[in-house]
Amino acid sequence: MLHVTPDDQKTSITDIAPCGLNCRVCYAAMRKTGNRCPGCRGDDTHRAQSRVVCRIKTCSQRNENKKYCFSSDHYPCSRLRQLDDRYRRKYGMSVIENLDRIKDVGIRRFVRSENSRWICVSCGKKLYVHRADCLGCGRSWR
Repeated sequence: MLHVTPDDQKTSITDIAPCGLNCRVCYAAMRKTGNRCPGCRGDDTHRAQSRVVCRIKTCSQRNENKKYCFSSDHYPCSRLRQLDDRYRRKYGMSVIENLDRIKDVGIRRFVRSENSRWICVSCGKKLYVHRADCLGCGRSWR
């Protein structure tokens, strides 16, 4: 059984990656042990090499003042569209829709909506984007 962080940990602004992914609903980011991903924001110490060199994270079209991909003149770029396509097909989630929502309503309102979006309607436990079923009750949510 995978041990993940407590369900009561809510998404914060720093949990939203430049590409629009919510790290709080990522299975790898919520692991308590093993190969836990610390997300894309902040210091690269103890990060998987794939996150350190991520082309979306290190994109030259986005600088420190531009926290999200939608601030680029090239939005959505081909890399972001590829990521979006993969997440739509495999996990039923769109990073481009997330970014458009952040742009429209602001990051704080987006984060509030994420905190309620990823809760199982059957048992109230947290859902994870990379799992089609709830870890609490086993109910399929996709």
